[in-house]
Amino acid sequence: MATESQSKLLRIQSCIRAFTDFPTKGIMFRDICPLLKDPAALTAAIDLLEDYVKKNHEEVDLLIGLDARGFLFGPLLAQRLGVGFVLVRKKGKLPGPTVSVEYELEYGKAEAEMQEDAVEAGQKVLLIDDLLATGGTLYAACELMKRQQAQVLACLVVIELKELNGKDKLKPYPVFSLVKY
Repeated sequence: MATESQSKLLRIQSCIRAFTDFPTKGIMFRDICPLLKDPAALTAAIDLLEDYVKKNHEEVDLLIGLDARGFLFGPLLAQRLGVGFVLVRKKGKLPGPTVSVEYELEYGKAEAEMQEDAVEAGQKVLLIDDLLATGGTLYAACELMKRQQAQVLACLVVIELKELNGKDKLKPYPVFSLVKY
C-alpha cells in the first residue's frame, strides 16, 4: 500500500504531460497545465513542498518566485508557511528601483530583476519555480539574493530534468524537486 506522500506524488505525476519536439525538435516538454487544472493535484504539490520546508527549514522569511511559473506555486506555499512572497521577473517588468543580474541561456542572454527593497540583508529565503532544466534562471535568482546579502536556504521545483544537470550549477544550494525525469 502506498503512503500518503507516494499517493500525492503519483497524482502529481499523472498530471504532467509530455510533448515531444516542443518548442523545437529534440526537446521533450513537460507540461504542468493539467496539474494546475486539477485542484487535488495542485493541493498535493503544495502539501509536499510544505512538508519539505517544515522538516528542513524551520526559519524562512520569504519565498522568492521565478517568472513566470514560480508565481503559480510560490504564493500558495508562502501563504501556507505564513511568509511573504517576492517576484523575480524578466528585466523591465517591475516598477521602481530594481536590482538585476544577467545570465546565460541555451540560446543567448537574459536578465532577471527584483525590486530593490524586496529582500533585506540577512533574510532567509527559499526560491521556487516549476522546472529545473539547465539551472540558469535559478542560478541568476541565487545571485540576486547574494547581492542583497540574503541567505538562500534551498531551491524548490516541481519538476527536475536530471539529464541537464541544472542541480550542479546551483551548488552549494540544496535543490528539492517533487518529480524527476
